[in-house]
Amino acid sequence: MANYPQIDDQVGVWKLKDVNSAVMGGYWREGGSRFVVGGGFSPGYDTVIDFSNIASAGNAADFGDLTLAKGENGCASNFTRAIWFGGNIADSPNATNIIDYVTFSTAGNAADFGDLGAAATRSTGVSGNATRVVATEGNADTDQLMYFNPTSTGNATDFGNLSQARVYVAGMTSPTRGCFAGGFSPTLRNTIDFIEIATTGNASDFGDLVSADRKGMSTSSSTRGVYGGGLSATLTQFLTIASQGNMTQYGDLSSTRIEPATGSNSHKAVFAGGQVPGVSNIMEQFEITKGGTVTDFGDLSVARYSCSGNTNSHGGLNEGYQGTRIAPIPQGSGAGQRGLFAGGNNGSRRTTIDFVSIASAGNGNDFGDLTGATDFGQPTASKTRMVVGNGNVASPRSAGDIDYIEMASQGNAAAFGDLSTARNGGGHGFGNDTRGVYGAGYISPASVNTIDYITFTSIGNATDFGDLTVARSDGEGFSSSTRGVAGGGKVNPDNARTNVMDYVTIASTGNATDFGNLLAARNRQAGIGSTTRGVFGGGYAPSVDNVIQYVTIASTGDAQDFGDLSQARALVSGTSNSLKGIFAGGIAPSRVNTIDFITIASTGNAADYGDLLETTHSPHAGSNGHGGLS
Repeated sequence: MANYPQIDDQVGVWKLKDVNSAVMGGYWREGGSRFVVGGGFSPGYDTVIDFSNIASAGNAADFGDLTLAKGENGCASNFTRAIWFGGNIADSPNATNIIDYVTFSTAGNAADFGDLGAAATRSTGVSGNATRVVATEGNADTDQLMYFNPTSTGNATDFGNLSQARVYVAGMTSPTRGCFAGGFSPTLRNTIDFIEIATTGNASDFGDLVSADRKGMSTSSSTRGVYGGGLSATLTQFLTIASQGNMTQYGDLSSTRIEPATGSNSHKAVFAGGQVPGVSNIMEQFEITKGGTVTDFGDLSVARYSCSGNTNSHGGLNEGYQGTRIAPIPQGSGAGQRGLFAGGNNGSRRTTIDFVSIASAGNGNDFGDLTGATDFGQPTASKTRMVVGNGNVASPRSAGDIDYIEMASQGNAAAFGDLSTARNGGGHGFGNDTRGVYGAGYISPASVNTIDYITFTSIGNATDFGDLTVARSDGEGFSSSTRGVAGGGKVNPDNARTNVMDYVTIASTGNATDFGNLLAARNRQAGIGSTTRGVFGGGYAPSVDNVIQYVTIASTGDAQDFGDLSQARALVSGTSNSLKGIFAGGIAPSRVNTIDFITIASTGNAADYGDLLETTHSPHAGSNGHGGLS
């Protein structure tokens, strides 16, 4: 068996096919099965650390002791360590900023790790992955988030702020995103915030708990966060971490449980201790994917509440572990399977996101919703995210808004940031796996030549890239992994159509260079591409057109005839993997739900692929396998 490096240790360089082989073959690194619970109140503050095997039910055993007796503290973990921080203590001023840790594999007492930024009480909201922990810090009047690296020791650093100051917050995590739910300040809260773990910055709104609550606790698999317990409810509820939206009730604990400890792996959530209303030592479990009625797991060594716990296989660590990862969506050059069509206009602007599997013909399926209704914007996509910029929008959405969608998980889009200038009218969107680029648009009374870019792995505002050779709107674009091409549109001063094509080098910044000309001046066409060939289809030229034309992206020159769409239409959208291109929706002259496809490497007319969910024009289109993702 190959001796592969471990991605979570950030050692070595992986090929995607090797990652997939390791995961599906069962020799990818697995998280452990140890669940540790530390501290709490029983009835005084306690130092006790218990441990149990989360994979199998049974009573907890003594592990060691924290460095001081405390409760209402947070507990984070990576593959090798459990780390407790903050909390209430018996001595004045009844708060601590101490961070201490244990090594999962070796029972014993905790050691000093460092300090939080302030003497933080009730630091219970925790998210993070193998290399970064993000946690709430503070009292009811504090909204601060802090982070630290669990693989080292040292003090915590400022991350950003929650959307509102509150205490008794519950945290859950995937490998990339953290969510913080509920709390109190000065009343019960149902708020759920989220952050992207790899970045720093303020949290954004995710949705709401089933009802306002505090002193409940959360845990997660790599895809689903669960919340249970609290002041007045026995119910358990879940959310899909990669999307946005409200919690859904899907089961019940055996009784009301206030301030239990929680832990999880890919399958199971365990709630330990708590007030029920007396102090409890009960541990109970349920399947994260199913919910329903809990079953007995065992008992803690000491009855207590306001304790905290974690595992070395929680949701921030277990992507692909424990044999639970489903076959991944293929991605990258020649293999991209998922195409998204977001927003559009079916008589009014819409929020709906459709998806298709590009490799096989078929109809669109419901994926989720954008943050607001929009059509004819600038989409671009990496192997993991589609990021939609600008477009024509419905109030109160701004024309400068950028949304992002996680390709792998069905669900709603989230806010990414803003373009450098708020502008309407479709422009040119393209990119590679690192960077998305947006060009052109319309700011009344004229088109613009602005080019912006974003980095897919972060969230935030777009940055100036340079300028197109001609100010224009209503065009389209495509890319290889190195070069982006923008073609067609309407130009100043008389809003006339243009046949101009420009190109930029995606990894750099600077002004665009002339590429060549389209077969005829046109606007509102679709653009798709493989790693070598870019294709435009349909549009107004000046009437509704069925022409498909192509260029070789690595060279420069004028477009050549490829074939025809199944019907003449404009306001059509397109995306691709590196083998197959699809054209969806449009006006012909009324709205259609038609999806056509072509084989990009050949020439010829488009054939029927299937239908979108609705007759619509101008949806934002992207995929996780287009030509920019070789």
